[in-house]
Amino acid sequence: MEPKLSPAVIQTAQAHEGPIETDALIIGAGPVGLFQVFELGLLEIKAHVIDSLAYPGGQPIELYPDKPIYDIPAIPVCTGKELTDALLKQIEPFGATFHLGQTVTVVQKQDDGRFYVETSKGTRFLTKTIFIAAGVGAFEPRTLKVDGLDKFEGTQLFYRVKNPADFAGKNLVIVGGGDSALDWTLNFTAEGPNKAESVILLHRRDGFKAAPASVAKMK
Repeated sequence: MEPKLSPAVIQTAQAHEGPIETDALIIGAGPVGLFQVFELGLLEIKAHVIDSLAYPGGQPIELYPDKPIYDIPAIPVCTGKELTDALLKQIEPFGATFHLGQTVTVVQKQDDGRFYVETSKGTRFLTKTIFIAAGVGAFEPRTLKVDGLDKFEGTQLFYRVKNPADFAGKNLVIVGGGDSALDWTLNFTAEGPNKAESVILLHRRDGFKAAPASVAKMK
């Protein structure tokens, strides 16, 4: 469930014959990257933002768009989408330019002190400063290596939960042992409108790499 983007916030960079020259380049459009846009805006510095996802929001919007998040300062509870929408609203006045769906492939220090940056889509920059807000890195699903399985992607095979209601009342197999796997297992087994008919969790190890509270609920 991608956030609704304001045209005042998400601008498409115009074609440039040479590199885009800017004072600030932010790598990562998650919560930290978006708040950095705000902080720079207070100093009247406009920023360009690069992210591998096709939309801003980072981990919260990719993994927890509709799940409650409890560890945001001063916000008792919100979803990933609500957090992202609030951050986008906050930076609207500062006119950041977003370059989405691409990753940084080249960073080179120049003789004049600036940095030359190039992305996987060939977008080039000359920037005075780089702010790295990449979190755990680019979000790319670890796909299952099974011949012929790709034809089921989007119908019976999913690497991301966009709308939990789509899985209500169904028989699910969740593969993984991290936070996302456990969170969705707990979500789909809990009483409520999104409860699945059955849930099987498959993990290659005996233990889980997830928040202790989630692991405790699985026991």
